[in-house]
Amino acid sequence: VGNYKRTVKRIDDGHRLCNDLMNCIHERARIEKVYAQQLTEWAKRWKQLVEKGPQYGTVERAWCAFMSEAEKVSELHLEVKGSLMNEDFEKIKNWQKEAFHKQMMGGFKETKEAEDGFRKAQKPWAKKLKEVEAAKKAYHAACKEEKLAISRETNSKADPALNPEQLKKLQDKVERSKQDVLKTKEKYEKSLKELDNATPQYMENMEQVFEQCQQFEEKRLRFFREVLLEVQKHLDLSNAASYKNIYRELEQNIKTADAVEDLRWFRANQGPGMSMNWPQFEEWSADLNRTLSRREKKKASDGVTLTGINQTGDQVSQPNKHSSSLSVQSNTVQSVQSSYNPFEDEEDTGSTVSEKEDNKIKNVSSYEKNQSYPTDWSDEESNNPFSSTDANGDTNPFDEDASPAMEVRVRALYDYEGQEQDELSFKAGDELTKMENEDEQGWCKGRLDNGQVGLYPANYVEPIQ
Repeated sequence: VGNYKRTVKRIDDGHRLCNDLMNCIHERARIEKVYAQQLTEWAKRWKQLVEKGPQYGTVERAWCAFMSEAEKVSELHLEVKGSLMNEDFEKIKNWQKEAFHKQMMGGFKETKEAEDGFRKAQKPWAKKLKEVEAAKKAYHAACKEEKLAISRETNSKADPALNPEQLKKLQDKVERSKQDVLKTKEKYEKSLKELDNATPQYMENMEQVFEQCQQFEEKRLRFFREVLLEVQKHLDLSNAASYKNIYRELEQNIKTADAVEDLRWFRANQGPGMSMNWPQFEEWSADLNRTLSRREKKKASDGVTLTGINQTGDQVSQPNKHSSSLSVQSNTVQSVQSSYNPFEDEEDTGSTVSEKEDNKIKNVSSYEKNQSYPTDWSDEESNNPFSSTDANGDTNPFDEDASPAMEVRVRALYDYEGQEQDELSFKAGDELTKMENEDEQGWCKGRLDNGQVGLYPANYVEPIQ
């Protein structure tokens, strides 16, 4: 009696499990959305970096194909997020609303109906059970009294001081107790028989209510199975034709990369095959041939004017009898000197890609493909901008003439402990002044607020807006 509580509680648990399943799906949908956004931002940033970088030809297109793949996969994951929230989440929410009906006084209508059904089914049998317990208790008390009366009678026979009248009373009490035992035993057996006769009906009534609870739970279990199968279909991209096409197309784009074709293009546009501007006799011109001193070059705010071939990226300068001028703008120099590290991990900094997008896109990690190159040359090693240290493109031949970097306030993203005497140590959140831009090894020169000057990793800080 009363053990039906576990079955009734299962109804309340079913409502809570619907909430748990909705929360589970909602969290997965949020993960899909964040992943899609990160893919899109990654693709946008790297597409611009590759397009501005020195890579060219079919290999560039193959590289950019990865960014196209990311954008398409991002769209698919946004579709997954939409399916999870708009279909699966809403389906569970609506089913829960239809299956469970809240009452004004709290609890659910289905829970109350089940509890009332069990209580009603148990009531007649529970009443008879209570009678059986009372009869059993009376019978056991009579047996105990009988045993006590017999014991007293036996002890009195051995006591010579006891008169016959007292002995007679003890014998009468033994007789009465025996009769009480017979009566209570008969009543106990009768109530127990009545309980046994009521048991089949009790079992039938309880079984009926229990079966109703089973059917209600079966609907929930089957519904959960159905929803989980639908979630599986929405998450499974392996069977999506569009998903397979993405990687089939990516493979084709990569396979179209042709080293021979790229080398042929570079030879024709940047090598011996390009149009030449061989030296021609030029009349002397005071303005054209005036040599700028280094101090004058530094004072020039609009760039450095050089004489020679005007060549930019893919464009090939046509032969010209007259010398042309090349202007290298200051922002080009700054972009080469940039402290941006393209391999910096945005997740570690705790900020999103979009927050740094504007600054990072402006500062690329290598020479831009449309960058202008100087045409002045000298056979003296000290004056040759294309000497061994510069020929590989790792340094800027115009660094010497570029304007000194402005001091910039930056904030530390991580803790850093200086490993050498010329390195700074700081904690995440500390502010310092960047004195020089990033060098080839990824180090910047800076000054702490206490006046200490030293080096630190460039990707350990971010500019203060």
